[in-house]
Amino acid sequence: MTTTALEIHGHCDERFAAVRAEFERNFAERGDVGAAVAITIDGESVVDLWAGWLDEDRTRPWERDALLNIYSVGKAMTAISVLRLVDEGKVDLDAPVATYWPEFAQAGKADLPVRYLLTHQAGLVAVQKPLPPGSFLDWDLMTSELAAQTPWWAPGTGHGYHTNTYGHLGGEIVRRVTGRSLGTYFREEIAEPLGVELLIGFGPEYDHRTADIIPYRGEQDASRRPWLDADPATLEGVQLGRYLAYRNPPAKEDGSTGVNTRAWRAAEYPSTNPHGNARGIARLFGALACDGEVDGVRVLSPETIERASVIEADGEDLVLGRPTRFGLGFQLTMPGIRPLGPNLRSFGHYGAGGMLGFADPDERLGFGFVCNQSGRSWRDPRNITLIDAVYESL
Repeated sequence: MTTTALEIHGHCDERFAAVRAEFERNFAERGDVGAAVAITIDGESVVDLWAGWLDEDRTRPWERDALLNIYSVGKAMTAISVLRLVDEGKVDLDAPVATYWPEFAQAGKADLPVRYLLTHQAGLVAVQKPLPPGSFLDWDLMTSELAAQTPWWAPGTGHGYHTNTYGHLGGEIVRRVTGRSLGTYFREEIAEPLGVELLIGFGPEYDHRTADIIPYRGEQDASRRPWLDADPATLEGVQLGRYLAYRNPPAKEDGSTGVNTRAWRAAEYPSTNPHGNARGIARLFGALACDGEVDGVRVLSPETIERASVIEADGEDLVLGRPTRFGLGFQLTMPGIRPLGPNLRSFGHYGAGGMLGFADPDERLGFGFVCNQSGRSWRDPRNITLIDAVYESL
């Protein structure tokens, strides 16, 4: 193992010195190996810091152009893509999904509206039919099975986190309407005009600067998702659905479809495998915080952003078993439970292991944090302390 003294790179406006200090503490006290944090105000970069290593052995330094798997931040990328089509009048949120994806009308879903795909109310958290290992990376298989699947609850009567199906559901709407895959659409219509590297599927040319995700080493709450250890033969209904949401399809036993593999990085699995960096996340959400536009590049209209950040689903999550709150694809701030700062209009999306991007329209602020040492998926102290430092600095 090669190690050197930690050096923080990038820039940080003086008034955000507290953010830099907490970022350093994340390495010294909270276990970070490689990480980056970025903040924009009024579309201008005020914090863009990175440090550490791309790998667990600490032999590859984390450079400015580092990329890594940002997990469920990709759900926001999916939602933004669908909402852009709503802006353009090509998709109606209240139209049946089958209007755009005829095969979806199977299994009692003929009238299920597009809106429910964005708000985690569709009841399509899992496929019941056993799927081949690794097939979550097979777009055509996953979308055909989801089209055939009966909802696990009556759509619209509750909400549950569509952990691994969200991107296929929203992404297939994009594909049917535009003729382009979600990864291609997002890159051409949003990422490239914004000048950000937020990728859904990419080739080996990026591998040399892509960080390895390091497994979580700490203790998780013993009460967190206990059904994952259950015997599926004893489960039925929604309980079986939330088990299968994490267990079907399984990864291949040889690890060839797991995180950090070439197959994983090449696939379009937008609920879970998008790659990017804090700078790109902050700029994307910073645009949404500024009425949807930055540097003359329009991401969404102010009206659509306002619609998307209003509560659509709130309360006990049928999959996660704890309170969650969603707008049209975005996680909304939850004061006292999971706040995105003190302002009530903030919205964004977390990713497994500590990733986070959010927009605060009241402060016209975009925030992005990424790390390759996986941490707590619920209330990770690294992003909590950074958020607190941001608002102490304003």
